[in-house]
Amino acid sequence: MAKNKKMKQVFKHEKVDIGYDDMVAETTDAGRTYHAPNGKSYPSITTVLSVLSEDSIRAWRKRVGEEEANIISGKASRRGTKVHSIVEKYLNNEDTTDFLPHIRQSLENLRPVLDESISKIYSLEAALYSDHLGIAGRCDCVAEYNGVPSIIDFKTSRKPKKKEWIHSYFAQGAAYAIMWEERTGMSIPNIVIVMDVDHEKPEVFVEHRDNWTKLLKDTINEYKTRKMFGH
Repeated sequence: MAKNKKMKQVFKHEKVDIGYDDMVAETTDAGRTYHAPNGKSYPSITTVLSVLSEDSIRAWRKRVGEEEANIISGKASRRGTKVHSIVEKYLNNEDTTDFLPHIRQSLENLRPVLDESISKIYSLEAALYSDHLGIAGRCDCVAEYNGVPSIIDFKTSRKPKKKEWIHSYFAQGAAYAIMWEERTGMSIPNIVIVMDVDHEKPEVFVEHRDNWTKLLKDTINEYKTRKMFGH
Protein backbone atom coordinates (compact mmCIF):
# COMPACT_ATOMS: atom_id res chain seq x y z
CA MET A 1 0.00 0.00 0.00
CA ALA A 2 1.31 3.44 -0.89
CA LYS A 3 2.42 5.54 2.04
CA ASN A 4 -0.05 8.36 2.74
CA LYS A 5 1.28 11.83 2.10
CA LYS A 6 1.23 14.08 5.14
CA MET A 7 -2.10 15.87 5.43
CA LYS A 8 -1.99 19.59 4.78
CA GLN A 9 -2.51 21.78 7.82
CA VAL A 10 -5.57 24.05 7.76
CA PHE A 11 -4.66 27.39 9.32
CA LYS A 12 -7.14 29.41 11.36
CA HIS A 13 -7.40 33.10 10.50
CA GLU A 14 -8.61 35.79 12.89
CA LYS A 15 -8.15 38.94 10.83
CA VAL A 16 -7.33 42.15 12.70
CA ASP A 17 -8.45 45.40 11.06
CA ILE A 18 -5.61 47.90 10.55
CA GLY A 19 -7.95 50.63 9.31
CA TYR A 20 -7.11 50.57 5.58
CA ASP A 21 -6.65 48.05 2.77
CA ASP A 22 -3.14 48.71 1.49
CA MET A 23 -0.48 51.34 0.78
CA VAL A 24 1.13 52.38 -2.49
CA ALA A 25 4.90 51.80 -2.60
CA GLU A 26 7.33 53.60 -4.90
CA THR A 27 10.85 52.34 -5.59
CA THR A 28 13.71 54.55 -6.82
CA ASP A 29 17.50 54.43 -6.70
CA ALA A 30 17.25 55.94 -3.22
CA GLY A 31 15.14 53.03 -1.97
CA ARG A 32 11.46 52.32 -1.38
CA THR A 33 8.90 54.79 -0.08
CA TYR A 34 5.36 54.05 1.12
CA HIS A 35 2.53 56.56 0.76
CA ALA A 36 0.41 56.16 3.89
CA PRO A 37 -3.33 56.83 4.26
CA ASN A 38 -2.56 59.78 6.56
CA GLY A 39 -1.15 61.64 3.53
CA LYS A 40 2.48 61.27 4.58
CA SER A 41 5.28 59.29 2.90
CA TYR A 42 7.72 57.10 4.81
CA PRO A 43 10.88 55.20 3.83
CA SER A 44 10.60 51.43 4.00
CA ILE A 45 12.19 49.73 6.99
CA THR A 46 14.41 47.66 4.64
CA THR A 47 15.71 50.87 3.04
CA VAL A 48 16.43 52.36 6.48
CA LEU A 49 18.16 49.21 7.77
CA SER A 50 20.33 48.96 4.64
CA VAL A 51 22.71 51.41 6.33
CA LEU A 52 23.76 48.53 8.61
CA SER A 53 25.07 46.46 5.71
CA GLU A 54 26.22 49.08 3.18
CA ASP A 55 29.94 48.66 3.92
CA SER A 56 29.92 44.85 3.93
CA ILE A 57 27.87 44.69 0.71
CA ARG A 58 30.19 47.18 -0.97
CA ALA A 59 33.22 45.07 0.05
CA TRP A 60 31.53 41.86 -1.17
CA ARG A 61 30.66 43.38 -4.55
CA LYS A 62 34.24 44.54 -4.95
CA ARG A 63 35.55 41.08 -4.04
CA VAL A 64 33.37 39.03 -6.44
CA GLY A 65 32.99 41.67 -9.16
CA GLU A 66 29.93 43.70 -10.15
CA GLU A 67 28.68 41.28 -12.82
CA GLU A 68 28.85 38.20 -10.58
CA ALA A 69 27.36 40.15 -7.66
CA ASN A 70 24.39 41.18 -9.82
CA ILE A 71 23.81 37.56 -10.91
CA ILE A 72 23.97 36.22 -7.32
CA SER A 73 21.81 38.96 -5.80
CA GLY A 74 19.27 38.75 -8.64
CA LYS A 75 18.93 34.99 -8.26
CA ALA A 76 18.59 35.30 -4.46
CA SER A 77 15.96 38.02 -4.80
CA ARG A 78 13.86 36.00 -7.27
CA ARG A 79 14.02 32.90 -5.08
CA GLY A 80 13.12 34.91 -1.98
CA THR A 81 10.09 36.42 -3.72
CA LYS A 82 8.83 33.01 -4.88
CA VAL A 83 9.35 31.37 -1.47
CA HIS A 84 7.45 34.24 0.17
CA SER A 85 4.64 33.76 -2.34
CA ILE A 86 4.28 30.00 -1.83
CA VAL A 87 4.40 30.36 1.96
CA GLU A 88 1.71 33.06 1.85
CA LYS A 89 -0.53 30.82 -0.29
CA TYR A 90 0.08 27.85 2.02
CA LEU A 91 -0.79 29.86 5.14
CA ASN A 92 -3.89 31.14 3.32
CA ASN A 93 -4.96 27.52 2.78
CA GLU A 94 -4.60 27.94 -1.01
CA ASP A 95 -3.29 25.58 -3.68
CA THR A 96 0.51 25.60 -4.14
CA THR A 97 0.93 23.04 -6.92
CA ASP A 98 1.58 25.60 -9.68
CA PHE A 99 5.03 26.54 -8.32
CA LEU A 100 8.28 25.13 -9.72
CA PRO A 101 9.62 21.96 -8.04
CA HIS A 102 12.51 23.66 -6.22
CA ILE A 103 10.12 26.26 -4.73
CA ARG A 104 7.70 23.51 -3.66
CA GLN A 105 10.68 21.77 -2.03
CA SER A 106 11.40 24.93 -0.03
CA LEU A 107 7.81 24.80 1.25
CA GLU A 108 8.21 21.13 2.16
CA ASN A 109 11.34 22.04 4.12
CA LEU A 110 9.43 24.74 6.00
CA ARG A 111 6.21 22.80 6.59
CA PRO A 112 7.24 21.20 9.92
CA VAL A 113 7.87 24.67 11.35
CA LEU A 114 4.71 26.17 9.83
CA ASP A 115 2.41 23.26 10.73
CA GLU A 116 3.63 22.70 14.27
CA SER A 117 4.21 26.26 15.48
CA ILE A 118 1.91 28.74 13.68
CA SER A 119 -1.70 29.19 14.77
CA LYS A 120 -4.33 31.94 14.79
CA ILE A 121 -3.07 34.08 11.90
CA TYR A 122 -3.95 37.76 12.38
CA SER A 123 -2.54 39.09 9.10
CA LEU A 124 -0.46 38.18 6.05
CA GLU A 125 1.49 40.73 4.01
CA ALA A 126 0.13 43.69 5.98
CA ALA A 127 1.32 47.12 4.81
CA LEU A 128 2.14 48.98 8.03
CA TYR A 129 3.51 52.35 9.06
CA SER A 130 4.55 54.21 12.20
CA ASP A 131 4.14 57.95 12.39
CA HIS A 132 6.13 57.85 15.63
CA LEU A 133 9.17 56.18 14.02
CA GLY A 134 8.65 57.66 10.56
CA ILE A 135 8.93 54.34 8.72
CA ALA A 136 6.73 51.85 6.87
CA GLY A 137 6.93 48.31 5.51
CA ARG A 138 5.14 45.12 4.59
CA CYS A 139 5.10 42.40 7.25
CA ASP A 140 5.09 38.74 6.15
CA CYS A 141 2.95 37.34 8.93
CA VAL A 142 1.42 38.29 12.28
CA ALA A 143 0.26 35.18 14.14
CA GLU A 144 0.62 33.13 17.26
CA TYR A 145 3.89 31.22 17.22
CA ASN A 146 3.91 28.47 19.86
CA GLY A 147 1.01 30.31 21.47
CA VAL A 148 2.69 33.75 21.62
CA PRO A 149 1.61 36.67 19.39
CA SER A 150 4.58 37.18 17.06
CA ILE A 151 5.91 38.97 14.03
CA ILE A 152 7.02 36.15 11.72
CA ASP A 153 9.41 36.99 8.91
CA PHE A 154 10.42 34.45 6.27
CA LYS A 155 13.95 34.56 4.86
CA THR A 156 15.97 32.49 2.40
CA SER A 157 19.67 31.75 2.53
CA ARG A 158 22.25 29.72 0.64
CA LYS A 159 24.01 28.84 3.91
CA PRO A 160 23.10 28.69 7.63
CA LYS A 161 23.49 32.01 9.44
CA LYS A 162 24.63 32.86 12.95
CA LYS A 163 22.55 35.12 15.15
CA GLU A 164 25.25 37.82 15.18
CA TRP A 165 25.04 38.07 11.39
CA ILE A 166 21.32 38.92 11.26
CA HIS A 167 20.80 41.72 13.78
CA SER A 168 19.10 43.74 11.05
CA TYR A 169 16.42 41.01 10.75
CA PHE A 170 15.55 41.40 14.43
CA ALA A 171 15.49 45.20 14.15
CA GLN A 172 13.14 44.80 11.16
CA GLY A 173 10.87 42.55 13.23
CA ALA A 174 10.88 45.05 16.09
CA ALA A 175 9.83 47.76 13.62
CA TYR A 176 6.89 45.68 12.40
CA ALA A 177 5.83 44.97 16.00
CA ILE A 178 5.83 48.68 16.83
CA MET A 179 3.99 49.56 13.61
CA TRP A 180 1.40 46.85 14.26
CA GLU A 181 0.76 48.05 17.82
CA GLU A 182 0.48 51.66 16.62
CA ARG A 183 -2.07 50.68 13.98
CA THR A 184 -4.13 48.14 15.98
CA GLY A 185 -3.41 48.66 19.70
CA MET A 186 -2.36 44.99 19.91
CA SER A 187 1.01 44.29 21.54
CA ILE A 188 3.32 41.78 19.83
CA PRO A 189 6.13 40.66 22.16
CA ASN A 190 8.06 38.23 19.95
CA ILE A 191 10.00 38.32 16.69
CA VAL A 192 10.40 35.03 14.81
CA ILE A 193 12.75 34.61 11.85
CA VAL A 194 12.09 31.44 9.85
CA MET A 195 14.88 30.83 7.35
CA ASP A 196 14.79 28.40 4.44
CA VAL A 197 18.40 27.25 3.94
CA ASP A 198 19.61 25.47 0.80
CA HIS A 199 20.05 21.72 1.41
CA GLU A 200 19.67 22.17 5.19
CA LYS A 201 16.91 22.15 7.77
CA PRO A 202 15.26 25.55 8.32
CA GLU A 203 16.74 27.85 10.94
CA VAL A 204 14.40 29.50 13.44
CA PHE A 205 15.36 32.45 15.65
CA VAL A 206 12.98 33.73 18.34
CA GLU A 207 13.72 37.07 20.00
CA HIS A 208 11.87 39.52 22.24
CA ARG A 209 10.96 42.77 20.54
CA ASP A 210 12.26 44.98 23.35
CA ASN A 211 15.80 43.63 22.95
CA TRP A 212 16.03 45.19 19.47
CA THR A 213 14.26 48.56 19.72
CA LYS A 214 17.48 50.41 20.61
CA LEU A 215 19.27 49.14 17.50
CA LEU A 216 16.19 50.01 15.46
CA LYS A 217 15.97 53.59 16.76
CA ASP A 218 19.74 54.14 16.48
CA THR A 219 19.64 52.97 12.85
CA ILE A 220 16.68 55.22 12.02
CA ASN A 221 18.64 58.17 13.44
CA GLU A 222 21.73 57.17 11.42
CA TYR A 223 19.62 56.93 8.26
CA LYS A 224 18.13 60.38 8.85
CA THR A 225 21.59 61.84 9.49
CA ARG A 226 23.00 60.36 6.28
CA LYS A 227 20.02 61.58 4.30
CA MET A 228 20.37 65.06 5.78
CA PHE A 229 23.99 65.27 4.68
CA GLY A 230 23.40 63.58 1.32
CA HIS A 231 25.34 60.35 2.02
